[in-house]
Amino acid sequence: MLQEHTIAPGGRHIEVLGSYNPHSKEAVLKADRIQYWVSKGAQMSDTACNLFVKKGVIEATKRRVKVPAKKVEAVVEEVKAEAAPVAEEVKTEAAPVATEEPKAE
Repeated sequence: MLQEHTIAPGGRHIEVLGSYNPHSKEAVLKADRIQYWVSKGAQMSDTACNLFVKKGVIEATKRRVKVPAKKVEAVVEEVKAEAAPVAEEVKTEAAPVATEEPKAE
């Protein structure tokens, strides 16, 4: 989909340029319209560019899709740090409490 960068994703589109089904890996693309908009200066995301190169719509080199690995690791560490006190609290609450039973006389 072609869209202004100032419009929220899922908002108003200028033109639908194709579709992609990630389950079957099937892409239906309007190659002539994609080439037209690229010639007019439209910018593509890294993923869209790689798809267009793979399907032969445009001639370019594939772009490296940036995955912020450090950010993911930081989130995992943060979740572990938050979970540690809760896990410790659960352990102390789950510990058996010694109670004295009244002796039968």
